[in-house]
Amino acid sequence: MMKLPETVKQNALSLKERLVDCDICPHRCHVDRTANERGVCRTTDVIPVAHTGLHHGEEPPLSGRRGSGTIFFANCNLRCVFCQNYQISQCMDESDARRPTPEQLAGEMLALQRRGAHNVNLVSPSHVIGQVAESLITARERGLTIPFVYNTNAYDAVDTLRQLDGLIDIYLPDIKYSDDEFGEAYSGVDNYVAASRAAIAEMHRQVGDLELDDRGIAQKGVLVRHLVLPEDVAGSEESLSFLASLSKDMVVSIMSQYSPQFKAHRHPPLGRGITGEEYEQVVDIARELGLKRSYVQGMRSQRLLFPDFDEDRPFENKQ
Repeated sequence: MMKLPETVKQNALSLKERLVDCDICPHRCHVDRTANERGVCRTTDVIPVAHTGLHHGEEPPLSGRRGSGTIFFANCNLRCVFCQNYQISQCMDESDARRPTPEQLAGEMLALQRRGAHNVNLVSPSHVIGQVAESLITARERGLTIPFVYNTNAYDAVDTLRQLDGLIDIYLPDIKYSDDEFGEAYSGVDNYVAASRAAIAEMHRQVGDLELDDRGIAQKGVLVRHLVLPEDVAGSEESLSFLASLSKDMVVSIMSQYSPQFKAHRHPPLGRGITGEEYEQVVDIARELGLKRSYVQGMRSQRLLFPDFDEDRPFENKQ
């Protein structure tokens, strides 16, 4: 049994109290999710799980040889028109998802550890962390020893993240845009830049730069994902400059896998994949900024890394 400090437990557990007048994420919808009211994320106070399993397509320090123990939650607090997980983030109602109790979800986390997972990877947790925190604590106290990964779009409230301090081992945020005009047009929020940067800074304050064990497996720290978008919609240089200002040792995953998904074809210039030249320009910028701990992808990722959540094994033959 692993004992967590009492202050860490109480801070995390008290997140659930905020669902009564929900201000868990930057939307601050102030709906009573415990009374079946729904805000932007369309989620009450249940835990909507869309998929659980070992994932071998994450970054090398997360997937390793045995896989990352992913738990995909249904719904999301963003409305990205190009979301590759749109089947579960935008087209699934919580009534169509599994809804384990906190104790049952903790059991699933322990089952992933028994299967050899290098970590428990919470995918899109921003809108459900108030419910899920109890599961994290229960799993730790029942013998979970592998790291918790908070895999997020970075539209997270700093005060919420502060209540997770000491519980989350690895933060895995996106940094999507450096211009709020694009954030509003393509993800439905008008303050993504300030919110995401404040969130990433808080994550880095808590856990620092990414630390690996002697096998190259992540144990603690921040790994930031940056998806290169056509015609520099992502504002890559500004985004990477911000990360470099936090730390030149920041680990950045520069992703080439963009292809038009979901509603992207309705929103030029997102109706095409990126070119090799566009991708290499961003890689060169990272090098020039001194971000030497960067992961890069081959252009084949545009065809290989998209899941199908209508299948029991959504990543089968795609990794």
